Amino acid sequence: MDSLSHLLKSMPQSEWRRKAEAKIKVVMDDVLVHKFRQKYPFVDDYTIKINMNKLYQYVSEYKNCSNCPGLENCPNDMTGHYTMLTADSVNEKPFVHEEKVACKKFGAKQLQDAISSRIRTFHVDPRMISRSYSFGDILETDLDRAKAVMQINDYVSLTMEEGLQTRGLYLSGSFGTGKTFLMGYMLHQLAKVGMTGAIVYMPDFAEDLKGMFQEPSKLKETIDLLKETDLLVFDDIGAENLNPWLRDHVIGAIVNHRMNRKPTFFTSNYALSDLEKHFSFTNKDGDEEYKGQRIMDRIRPFVDVVVVTGTNKRGK
Repeated sequence: MDSLSHLLKSMPQSEWRRKAEAKIKVVMDDVLVHKFRQKYPFVDDYTIKINMNKLYQYVSEYKNCSNCPGLENCPNDMTGHYTMLTADSVNEKPFVHEEKVACKKFGAKQLQDAISSRIRTFHVDPRMISRSYSFGDILETDLDRAKAVMQINDYVSLTMEEGLQTRGLYLSGSFGTGKTFLMGYMLHQLAKVGMTGAIVYMPDFAEDLKGMFQEPSKLKETIDLLKETDLLVFDDIGAENLNPWLRDHVIGAIVNHRMNRKPTFFTSNYALSDLEKHFSFTNKDGDEEYKGQRIMDRIRPFVDVVVVTGTNKRGK
């Protein structure tokens, strides 16, 4: 935003005085300036005159904010900030001070950026995590799944009160009932209080891991992140193309590391008993029931089952 003096000096000399007087009158007649002078009656006309640029900025930015075009199109000098004026008197000499104050939209964006930085997504739309829903919002979306929503909200409240839990949740239910959405709500709420998290869409992530064989450092970094993050969600587990390495050295290693330490969460179209059958068979080695049991021994005791009912919301 141009200062008042710069704006006026850019005009032809012949109309400079007329424009200057008109601009100054607009500023001096503004209700904000009247309120400022009422609040600080010791500010004399001379001090007002030599601080006209500050007053112009104050009035202009207030008008911009009153007709806010959105944070991305903010016309003020500092995006998401507006000018506030105060005054004091030192040795009976008045001084006007300006301060840049963050608007609510800027504060909300800062909070959202902080939340987003705490949650890693792997093949899950980041917007699912970034949206701030209230408990009422998700409850009213589909009352048929009210019991599941209550269970998740109770878990969020407990974690906020007592800190990170060692038990997670296992959300089972039909296609499109909002299991991933509910986990996104949980991650968002707990990221607000500083917890880190990751959500992994298993079918695509399993394919990604194959490509990391040529990048062992990246593979280790990814697995270590999933081991150490506060909250880990395996989304749509059971839908991945399973092989022994993925089962034993990735999923098994991660849940083994986290059990009794940090909570792991799962969404699946399978019930727990059916997931065990999934883990007991791979295309390479066929039926390996004991290996399915072994990995389930690292999952089943450390989750509470949440059955998510309701209508299929995909495509709506």
